[in-house]
Amino acid sequence: MVKEKKANQHGKHETENLSCHPEKRRIDVLFWGSLVGVTILFFMAFFEISGQPWLTTLSASVFHMVHSIWWGVLIGAIFIGLLSKVPREFILSILGEGGSFNGLIRSAGAGVLLDLCSHGILMVAVKLYERGASAGQVIAFLIASPWNSFSLTLVLIGLIGFFWTISFILLSLVIAIITGWVFELLVKRGTLPPNQNKVVLPDGFHFWQNAKQGISASKFDLTFCKEVILDGIVESKMVVRWLLFGVLLASIIRVVLDPAQFENYFGPTVAGLAITIIVATIIEVCSEGSTPLATDILNRANAPGNGFAFLMAGVATDYTEIVILKDTTKSWKIALFLPLVTVPQVIIVAMLLNMSF
Repeated sequence: MVKEKKANQHGKHETENLSCHPEKRRIDVLFWGSLVGVTILFFMAFFEISGQPWLTTLSASVFHMVHSIWWGVLIGAIFIGLLSKVPREFILSILGEGGSFNGLIRSAGAGVLLDLCSHGILMVAVKLYERGASAGQVIAFLIASPWNSFSLTLVLIGLIGFFWTISFILLSLVIAIITGWVFELLVKRGTLPPNQNKVVLPDGFHFWQNAKQGISASKFDLTFCKEVILDGIVESKMVVRWLLFGVLLASIIRVVLDPAQFENYFGPTVAGLAITIIVATIIEVCSEGSTPLATDILNRANAPGNGFAFLMAGVATDYTEIVILKDTTKSWKIALFLPLVTVPQVIIVAMLLNMSF
């Protein structure tokens, strides 16, 4: 027997599924298809492929991108697992109140201090939104984060010098805070939907006192570590599926469009700035990958504004980031307003930097 009618409390009969073959779950075609494709191409990079230069480029591109982002994804997953153990009240207390200028400052500052690549940061940002951070705080966190990590700051200082590195960081912080504030205003006006996960701090909540109580009551044993790892893997799947797809898509685009072909066109002109933003939109995959090319634009093309635009526009127009924001917030508006609000600011700052150089 597969189904049996069962009387409920009102005397009516309902159908109960007693089958020994439960309903099959839908296969995530995007995740598994992208995972298989990335895995095959990754291992193909270890072998010499004769007569197929496009396949060599494709597999090498996948290999280098996976090699660049795996650590960020791994650390991001661990952060997600740890965040799942932290009550939402603590997250809200650290980031400050959503809709406030203080909350935006804290979020942007947290993004700068957290040493992760753009993909690891994106995974953490998704979790912050689920834990109650406002849309403005999440956007400020994202924009300020990807290439402002400690490790990349040292790389930038070595490539373009201390002055331009600090200038880029400060300007990105300004854009992050302005963009976050615009998002907060749009939410207040009803143009963008509010975060349904919003949490209000209970009366008498004291961060350090409650934190000490929570830490003393927790057991940091093997079971705790397993739960953190498993929670991180499960809850990061939505992000990873789009990252894998993004790696495949970007690798295919790199076969068609060689970034080196554009180096001669990245001069400090309006046309050069337009080309820079278009290329950044197309090939941006990871902050580590975009940083060397951005520094080449500054050093070789003598266009600091274009170098800054390459870093910032890549973050603001990344298709992976936009899609994941949509999935997280359940709103295409929030996702699409990211480039709509950020890119005009990037263009203005880039033009001013080019003019002042």
